[in-house]
Amino acid sequence: MFFSEIHERIRFVFLISIIILIAIIIKVFYIQVFSYQKLNTLAESLWSRELPIKADRGLIVDRNGEVLASNVTTVSLVVVPGQIKDPEKVAHDLSDILQTNYQDMLNHVTKSTSIERVHPEGRRLSYDIAEKINALNYDGVYLLKESKRYYPYETVLSHVLGYVGIDNQGLSGLELYYDDYLTGADGAIKYFSDGKGNKLELTEVYEAPTSGITLKLSIDINLQLAIENELDNAMTKYNPEQGLIMAMNPKTGEILAMASRPNFNSNNYQAYQSEIINRNLPIWMTYEPGSTFKIITLSAALEEKTINLFEDMYFDGGSINVDGATIHCWKAGGHGSQTMLQVVENSCNPGFVHIGETLGTETLMSYINKYGFGKKTGIDLNGESSGILFDVNKMGPVELATTSFGQGISVTPIQQIRAVSAAINGGNLYTPYIVKSFLESETNTLIKEVTPKLIGKPISAETSALVRYALESVVANGSGKNAYIENYRVGGKTGTAQKVQNGHYLDGNYILSFIGFLPANDPDIIVYVAIDNPKGVTQYGGVVSAPIAKNVLTSAIDILNIAPSKEGMAREYTWLDKKYIILPNVIGMTKKEATKALKDFKVEYSGTGEEVIYQSPGSGYYAPEGETIKLLLG
Repeated sequence: MFFSEIHERIRFVFLISIIILIAIIIKVFYIQVFSYQKLNTLAESLWSRELPIKADRGLIVDRNGEVLASNVTTVSLVVVPGQIKDPEKVAHDLSDILQTNYQDMLNHVTKSTSIERVHPEGRRLSYDIAEKINALNYDGVYLLKESKRYYPYETVLSHVLGYVGIDNQGLSGLELYYDDYLTGADGAIKYFSDGKGNKLELTEVYEAPTSGITLKLSIDINLQLAIENELDNAMTKYNPEQGLIMAMNPKTGEILAMASRPNFNSNNYQAYQSEIINRNLPIWMTYEPGSTFKIITLSAALEEKTINLFEDMYFDGGSINVDGATIHCWKAGGHGSQTMLQVVENSCNPGFVHIGETLGTETLMSYINKYGFGKKTGIDLNGESSGILFDVNKMGPVELATTSFGQGISVTPIQQIRAVSAAINGGNLYTPYIVKSFLESETNTLIKEVTPKLIGKPISAETSALVRYALESVVANGSGKNAYIENYRVGGKTGTAQKVQNGHYLDGNYILSFIGFLPANDPDIIVYVAIDNPKGVTQYGGVVSAPIAKNVLTSAIDILNIAPSKEGMAREYTWLDKKYIILPNVIGMTKKEATKALKDFKVEYSGTGEEVIYQSPGSGYYAPEGETIKLLLG
């Protein structure tokens, strides 16, 4: 009995021991297999340290690959307090080199942290200062690579590109809108230290940073430089309050160029007021568009067939009475009897009031909504405004009348250029955009491409063709003559909008605009110009803005390689204009016959013989009176 009890106890102890052993084995197995990574990470965190290496921000390039926003390499000061042996001396020497407060620097080098970035006085150091710090050779004092955003064109495209903060975070423009794409992944130099922070003689691990994604824009820098130059000239010549020019491909919605004044240098945005750097006028500014809005009214009436451009007549006596309100034409005494095409050419306000009345309030407002007015276009930029429209239920005859010629409503330039693009491109309304594609930073391989986004079709292709014809006639025969370019088909419309302040129209204070496109039969580019209150000049869009648009379109001809045309409408010249004449074909004529045929030009001969075998410029194109025509005889 006694031995039996002993054996029972032994067996019980043995069983308990086996269970404990099995539990230990299971626990060890769990730790080694399932918890290894977690525990190893926790262990490493106690004795591993990282010196951060900032990643480069993604590049921004134009449609041809020209760099618009890049990075320059700088260095920043980082200290590891645990490794610093003489904090007072280190703080003294660093503060002396950086010309900063000693106590602030001492706080940095004695701070109870594993790694301390000296901010802001130790950020983005010059080469000379970095060399002085490096020469100290102090333990615990490190200089780490850091990139700084750099805009090689400085003020060019500043509102579109935007700017970044000291930590390379996007604060405005494309830099803000696409910040997640442009921001790269930081790297680090990993090392090991003891409990006091002293660096151990173990292998360092280098983790390379990854640059952000490259943004390829629809912007053409050559066209951008052309509109920047035109804006600078306008600011000097007219001293306006502000101004803007933008260009778009009407067939896709791609923004080709966009600029406004005042502008700023993105490399030094801190030197400018927030009202300047945060207001991208082409998408932010709202105002009454004036006569450029008549294009919308015209297209609606043509689509609804309430007017016929060539057969319907309107008599303009200089004003029209609408519900007791008198609306005047810009021309004293009016234009008299006109076809509807001449109403458009002459930008006749009473005529457009009549066109609006043929449509009625609900129909006209339905087209205004179809064209996207009253809501944001969705362009890939921050800060876009929506504009202001009348409530259709509160509109009376006067509101209908003023809306018909672009008064009493508020639009943005981007809404205006998009809507007119739809009116001339066959009736297709697109979402405007600036970023064309996303590229991998190292290999430049395509990641994603942006395609045009069609969001509506306010009018038919047939109506659009009529609108193009009417607007080409405006430039050839009407108020847009100053935008006419010989041998090219240009369409467009002027605008002279009186400004409103505190609910009242300002005397002698206008926004003068012009919207033009070419070729008029199949547009590749549309340009919008708006100059706010120019000084010392007649306040008409055709006088101020149309010549500016002509210069931009002339530049676009070379940049976009737009071919000349022998078709299109001939311009009606006045005695003040430089006269252009269509060149006759003199090939095959004798020298005497050619000289007679070219009596309005200077003739320069080369070669021998009596028969003309080549002429330059060629026949059928316009040439200015008195220009030299070169003929080859043979």
